[in-house]
Amino acid sequence: MKKAQIFGATIASFCLSFGLTEVFNPVIHADSNKEIVFWNPFTGPDGTSMQKLVNQYNKTNPEYKVKNVSLTESDMYSKIPTIVNSKKGVPDLQIVHVERIKDYVHNGLLDDYNPYLGDFSDINKSNYVPEAWENGAYQGKRYGVPLDIHTTFMYYNKSLVKKYAPHALDDNIVTFDEIKAAGEKSQKDGITGLGLTWWKPSFLSLYGQLGGELTKDGKNPNLDNKKSRQVIQLYKGLHDQKVTSQDGQDPMQLFLTNKEIFFPEGIWMNNQIKESDVKYGVTNAPQLSDDPDKMVNWSSSHQFVLLKQPKRDKAKTEATLQFISWVRTHSLEWAKAGQNPATLAITKDKEYQKMQQSFLLTDKTEQKSLRIFNYRYNGYLADYLDRYAYDAVFGKTSISSYLNKLQNTVQDEVDAQMAD
Repeated sequence: MKKAQIFGATIASFCLSFGLTEVFNPVIHADSNKEIVFWNPFTGPDGTSMQKLVNQYNKTNPEYKVKNVSLTESDMYSKIPTIVNSKKGVPDLQIVHVERIKDYVHNGLLDDYNPYLGDFSDINKSNYVPEAWENGAYQGKRYGVPLDIHTTFMYYNKSLVKKYAPHALDDNIVTFDEIKAAGEKSQKDGITGLGLTWWKPSFLSLYGQLGGELTKDGKNPNLDNKKSRQVIQLYKGLHDQKVTSQDGQDPMQLFLTNKEIFFPEGIWMNNQIKESDVKYGVTNAPQLSDDPDKMVNWSSSHQFVLLKQPKRDKAKTEATLQFISWVRTHSLEWAKAGQNPATLAITKDKEYQKMQQSFLLTDKTEQKSLRIFNYRYNGYLADYLDRYAYDAVFGKTSISSYLNKLQNTVQDEVDAQMAD
């Protein structure tokens, strides 16, 4: 999900260098008037799963067949504003991360579903995971219909847990205190307690557990504060005590070679880890408290959206919703990609119930722990957290400087948008 294929990136770069040329046009435009062009950022194994879903749907012989177009994530997002503003070649259906919807609405990039939902009564809040469904609406209108709700949880090495943290998984909640205790014991054997993986969800999950808010007024960032400082101090403390992986180490490789007890990562990595020889289980992301009602598991959602078109074709749009409706009741293939579909119907499927990630949806308390940090300017926050990641944890900069720069960077971007 997070890694682009080199060949695909090369082709995309070539096409961008020369604009949307005839070389690239065949994959972004419909082959006929009876075809729905569907853009999405699924270029890895998840892309294979999405293509299978599209093939299954097309075999039902719908009046409008779906043309699946998978683009690298960065390439796709860079194209959206340009192609919508050009009013040419706009795809009929698009997948975006839910955190982008608010900003897209404000920038006039989306059409809403409201005029069409009356004929699709199954596309409603009772059929979807609440957190994914609620975040697809904005200012009283529905702009997104969720495909999934994907989460960062935690993998654990079964034999290492048995040796160093034998009771940590009794309640399916592993606290930071339990991780610290296990890591202190395992150090003498050259075993890492916790892998430092994708910083953004790790930071936000703990920030949410502390009651942190990304904004207080819906516009200006609220990032340089006591709770943010607590997040970094906790991780820095574990790092300095050698409980976590260190700068330059590959936490994934440590886990796959039985050198790491706990490995926080996305559910989408499950299929890759399955291919290894490590004996592992999955549980919630690291938590401050063992109270299940206080859990926070960082999540996001891929959502179907309608990019704004100069003259929307009603019949084709209704056919697009027919595809979305069909996907809701045929999401097992997407679950096989390691995802959690956002449709509640999947929780009744016996094959899905056997999948490791299913506990996040089949258990109501777990489901309530799924938190989407849906700040309009989330993209600027994410860019900073991804770029500077563990710099303050590793001591490359002070915590004060890190948070001050984070606050000012996002604020500058907000102010620039307000000035446009």
